[in-house]
Amino acid sequence: MFDLLERLKTGIKEIVGSRAFITAVVFCLLSAVLVQRVFYLQIVKGQDYADRYEIQIQKTKEVEGTRGNIFDRNGRLLAFNELAYSVTIEDNGEYDSTEEKNQVLNEVVSTVIEMVESNGDTVISDFGIILDNNNNYMFVAENDVQRLRFIADVFGESYTDDLTKEQKSQSAAQIIHYLCTDEIYGYGLDQEKLSKEEILKLVNVRYAMSLNSYQKYISTTIAEDVSDETVADVMENMDVLQGVSIEEESLRRYNDSECFANIIGYTGQISLEEYNKLSKEDKKKYEKTDTIGKSGIEQVMDSTLKGKKGRVKLYVNSVGKIIETVPQADPVAGGDVYLSIDAGLQKVIYHVIEQELAGILLAKIQNTLDFDRTNMEDGNDAIIPIGDVYNSFISNEILDMNHFTEDTAKATEKEVAQAFASYKKKKQKTIAKVLNNPKAAVYKEQSREMQAYMLYIVDELLVREGVILSDAIDTGDKTYQAWTKKESINIYQYLNYAISQNWIDTSKLQNHVSEGEKYTDSEELYEGLSAFITDCMNEDNAFDKLLYRYMIRSGSLTGRQICLMLYEQKVLPKDNDQYEALMSGRMGAYDFLREKIRKLEITPGQLALEPCTGSMVVTDTKSGQVLACVSYPGYDNNRLANTMDSAYYNRLVNDGARPFYNSATQEKTAPGSTYKPLVAAAALTEGIITLDEYLPCHGIYEKVEPNPKCWIYPNAHGSLNVEGAIENSCNNFFYEVGYRLSLEEKGISKISEDNLEGKTTAAYYDSKKGTDAIGKYAKMFGFDSTSGIEVPEAEPQISDEASVPSAIGQGTNNYTISQLARYVTAVANKGTVYDLSLLDKTTDVEGKTLKEFKPKVKNTIDAVSSSVWTAIHNGMRNVVTVANAATFSDINSTEVTLSGKTGTAQQSKTHSDHALFVGYAPSDNPEIAFATRIANGYSSVYTCEITRDVMKYYYKLASEKEVVTGKAAKISTSETHGD
Repeated sequence: MFDLLERLKTGIKEIVGSRAFITAVVFCLLSAVLVQRVFYLQIVKGQDYADRYEIQIQKTKEVEGTRGNIFDRNGRLLAFNELAYSVTIEDNGEYDSTEEKNQVLNEVVSTVIEMVESNGDTVISDFGIILDNNNNYMFVAENDVQRLRFIADVFGESYTDDLTKEQKSQSAAQIIHYLCTDEIYGYGLDQEKLSKEEILKLVNVRYAMSLNSYQKYISTTIAEDVSDETVADVMENMDVLQGVSIEEESLRRYNDSECFANIIGYTGQISLEEYNKLSKEDKKKYEKTDTIGKSGIEQVMDSTLKGKKGRVKLYVNSVGKIIETVPQADPVAGGDVYLSIDAGLQKVIYHVIEQELAGILLAKIQNTLDFDRTNMEDGNDAIIPIGDVYNSFISNEILDMNHFTEDTAKATEKEVAQAFASYKKKKQKTIAKVLNNPKAAVYKEQSREMQAYMLYIVDELLVREGVILSDAIDTGDKTYQAWTKKESINIYQYLNYAISQNWIDTSKLQNHVSEGEKYTDSEELYEGLSAFITDCMNEDNAFDKLLYRYMIRSGSLTGRQICLMLYEQKVLPKDNDQYEALMSGRMGAYDFLREKIRKLEITPGQLALEPCTGSMVVTDTKSGQVLACVSYPGYDNNRLANTMDSAYYNRLVNDGARPFYNSATQEKTAPGSTYKPLVAAAALTEGIITLDEYLPCHGIYEKVEPNPKCWIYPNAHGSLNVEGAIENSCNNFFYEVGYRLSLEEKGISKISEDNLEGKTTAAYYDSKKGTDAIGKYAKMFGFDSTSGIEVPEAEPQISDEASVPSAIGQGTNNYTISQLARYVTAVANKGTVYDLSLLDKTTDVEGKTLKEFKPKVKNTIDAVSSSVWTAIHNGMRNVVTVANAATFSDINSTEVTLSGKTGTAQQSKTHSDHALFVGYAPSDNPEIAFATRIANGYSSVYTCEITRDVMKYYYKLASEKEVVTGKAAKISTSETHGD
């Protein structure tokens, strides 16, 4: 027994002393601790930790409220929201490196782009860089300020001043290279493997994603308003497309966009610059991803239209994928804005202007390839050669030059591309010879074509590229004058001299000058400059356009080829019969294009020839509300709202017809004879003439030098009182008025003794006194400020020199049509000057009125007596019933009474006059006033015709279909005065 116990003790001792026992004990102890800890975490503290974990995976996202609608005065919908499907992407992945992140995102984005485009949809294109017609990267920005702002955004700088000199000088290609390759901020794109077009598409999406990178769970749109086919493709592949989704988005839409774009504007994502300009209070309302109004009423009324944001709670899984959303606060829709505009009237005016412009073009187009304007004595003698029409299709980019050389180019395109390549090679050799020949013919002895190339090089290419330092040039320098004024030296002499005077930035020539010589050897510098010019011309879109112009003028590119390409590029809808007729020669290009212009299949806005723009503003004379504010041509703001189409935006910016430019509120010209009622009011009120006084018209006015003429010269009006002078728009009558307003008191007392040359009163004449007197009344009529219209408007300019021409609306008088509309509104209502307004009221989503807008009275013209108003009104009534009776015969035969004043404003001897007409109706109790202008419109008879047709529609003398025919107007061909 004892032995057994001893053996047992020994065995236990051995076991306890063994490593296995110690290990087992340690294991048991640790297991006990672990079990206890798990029990504590899961049972005792389980709910507490679960709550904490839930908080960690909850995120709050703000949701924009639906943007309010915009209506016309009658409740007609102009701007609204439409639900559509968009393809979006979120960067919600976890990556071990930037390289891995770029690889994953680029593969996903490339796949989605391929899906989208295979179904005929398009990816976003709102990046600040696009491809030009030579397949080179170019900035969308139209000026240096906008370009630098874009570059600052790319480099993440709040202010452009924070950019380095190197960053500021970055080209579009360098920006792309930076975004493709930078180790920290680059997207890892292989520029050698991918085409520029592919690179640009990927950069568009990746850059848009980067703008949201600071805020997780904000998706980026890859493509918006996509088809059901795209939706199906993406949905089927979402399991392999990380972060990609289909979302229902509210997109901004505009009805009859071209007619309203210049006043309504468009929306877009807020820029960093716009955000930085916000007040501290407003920054609380806006995020850097918000959609805001970018121009027009959308911008002016953004705070009303925007609405209030809601909040949504997001639950995401361990890899950041949203697995559930829970609304916390519903967004509140924005308020609706009602304009004072009558949409029906606005549309009719727009189309009537287009029809009239087309009619003028048809009247002025002649079957010749060229016309030299420099030999004209009167700008109204200008014709439009058919060669300029052909050229418009190239210069205004109706035809895509880049497509001529693509694989998908059609027969005529390839034919033209081959001819162009040969022509360009030949002309470049000729230009190079002139550039490098010190004994080349001086500028004025060169051909017109060569002169155009020389001017392009000096005034456009070298300035645009920053090679010529315009600020450094001494414009009084004799050599500079010899080049610009006397034209007595050649380009070789001028540019060599520019180098010697340090007018050239030689740092721009680094790649074209040998090392060691670039700053010391002038000959080497000029060789570098010449090489630089040659390289630029090889890839310059503007130079190519210039070459095409002279190809057309020389007959190397024919009208037939231009017309065939309109079909080949689908500018015109397919018509096999006409295509074959053009091919065979059975139909000539001249007749073909005239017919297309007549049918408005080719519009004046597309051609961008003079005239191609027009504007009209109609007001309520009793309230100052604007019933119509039309600028032709317009643009499609649907393509700029939401995600901007950058290529379309750039095309608008460079369009020769300037569709972005609101002709009604931003274009200023002299008012011409429409100013005469104001001057009449000044003369009668100041007492320098009386209502019964007759002043002579001899056709030429001899009291000032040079002698101005009446429009009727070599004929004359004879003696007229103020009513007759307004009716006949007699220049000599108002020259005399301007002269008398410029006389000192002693001169006025001697006026009856004066002769035709003004010998008795000349000593008392002071032009400034006259311009001050007219300016005093101009201020009374509101010409000292903008009209009050809420969209951007140019500042008016009251003439401050040459009182005699100023009295007929020339001098330095310069006003917009909106300002002339305010003026004639005051004439119509006998002296109440309003601050005009486009706004009627705002309402909430339930239709409750939030605010009503009533134009303010700026001032009243109390100094002008009732008898003076009557005389002015009588004269303006006779303008319609007598002087222009033929034009207004349809209206004059009805009970509708119309009063008005014609006007033409001279610009130059090489451009036709601006045509104007202002007035009001009904004559005895005015309800509406109007002002109409066609820039470079030749004759006021054409603005009369526009107004006539608009008034026929407004007063229901003709239906919309009768007025808007869809064809070029049959314009007056009779001789009309140039008042």
